[in-house]
Amino acid sequence: MDPMIGDVGSLTTQERFAHLLKLISSERFLKMQGLGNEVPFFICPYPANEAVVMAKMERQLASRLEQQGVRVLVVNLYDLCIELLQQRGIWERLLQIEPTVSKEELKELLQGVLDPERHVVPAIAAKMRACDFDVLFISGVGEVFPYIRSHNVLNNLQSTAKDRPTVMFFPGTYTQSLEAGASLDLFGRLHDDKYYRAFNIFHVEVYPL
Repeated sequence: MDPMIGDVGSLTTQERFAHLLKLISSERFLKMQGLGNEVPFFICPYPANEAVVMAKMERQLASRLEQQGVRVLVVNLYDLCIELLQQRGIWERLLQIEPTVSKEELKELLQGVLDPERHVVPAIAAKMRACDFDVLFISGVGEVFPYIRSHNVLNNLQSTAKDRPTVMFFPGTYTQSLEAGASLDLFGRLHDDKYYRAFNIFHVEVYPL
């Protein structure tokens, strides 16, 4: 077992980076071997208060992987949502009405126009078709809460992103147990996103060459 695998909170930023770089650049990971017929989805959890540090690390990781010949497609859900709203001519209007509506009304509006199945995942699929890549990074999960939930994105991506590994950077915890099943706990508090078909990337062994 890789000695660096464990509770992400006990790992330094450098240890996380080293594990992710070594794992994601490995042939076994890129060829999606050893998954037991599960979808190639990996959750990269991190403490929510380290969001700025992890965002920087994600950019550095993508850059280092590219230098090693691993092509990375980065999709930031927040940026993607703004892009979708602008394409549909809703963005400017939304900025105008935002101060005048309640948070619940705004949430309902955004959930309608940014439905993962009808809008968000098709937009991700379009980006996937537009370029050659080896691994998909999904970030911006915390910024799009509560109108987009991570488990809804993953559920709807299952048939679309099955040919390349996908890594979701998640500000919170991903717990898996026989008793309670699996749960994506956003910010370490919201214990209601049930999703079990992903692997905690810090629990995945890095095999020696």
